[in-house]
Amino acid sequence: MSARRKRIVLKFGTGVLTTPNGGALEKKQFYRLASEVTGLVRKGNECIIVSSGAVGAGLRVLGLTERPADLSTVQACAAIGQSKLMRMYEQSFAAHKLDVAQLLLTHGDLDSRQRYANAKNTLRRLLQAKKIVPIINENDSVAVEELKFGDNDQLSAEVAMLAEADLLILLTSVDGLMHDGKRIPVVTDIEGATRYVRPGKGKLSVGGMVSKLGAVRIAIHAGIQTVIANGRRRGLIARIAAGDDVGTRFVVEGE
Repeated sequence: MSARRKRIVLKFGTGVLTTPNGGALEKKQFYRLASEVTGLVRKGNECIIVSSGAVGAGLRVLGLTERPADLSTVQACAAIGQSKLMRMYEQSFAAHKLDVAQLLLTHGDLDSRQRYANAKNTLRRLLQAKKIVPIINENDSVAVEELKFGDNDQLSAEVAMLAEADLLILLTSVDGLMHDGKRIPVVTDIEGATRYVRPGKGKLSVGGMVSKLGAVRIAIHAGIQTVIANGRRRGLIARIAAGDDVGTRFVVEGE
């Protein structure tokens, strides 16, 4: 990709934001990620974050050590953790003199023409301010789609479409799409890529690589280049935006 300014949607998975043993938000990760996103903003890019992590942030308050099985408890964890999640984002971006804004969306919001337009207009106005980073999450206390199936992967693709983004970055706990222990750098056939997927996901997250490829499919068909990369590796965000060979890049047809 060229070095021109871009509108970038970054999705941070639960495993990227919580401690390796689970059950708590990892402060140093938030500060590092905020620093890297700030670097993009300072170069004139517009950045939107789709964030997981609310459920993980609420576990300890309810005395839990792993993701509960029943939906009502999961939603209760999300309701508790959402404010903790936003506080962490607020503090980490404040260190760089940037503000954050919270948008809670459901798939129903994006299916409704009026609510879709409202969300689009709100997002556009926030980006116009230049110093605000929108933080988007599914409204987990009332919605269930991403809680059950996707760890906000599909939501990130839908937000990328809503924002008319140039690039979607899915940050997870692996280096990208893997085959025989090696990273696949570029994928031109999203349908064929599914043969490389193996079951597996973090104990606090849902969906795994299957969910991420579903999100990639949505974004690619909308003409939005997408990269899956390891959110635990320092400095990758700027390199992805610059078009470097990191993670797995999914090529839009015709590129």
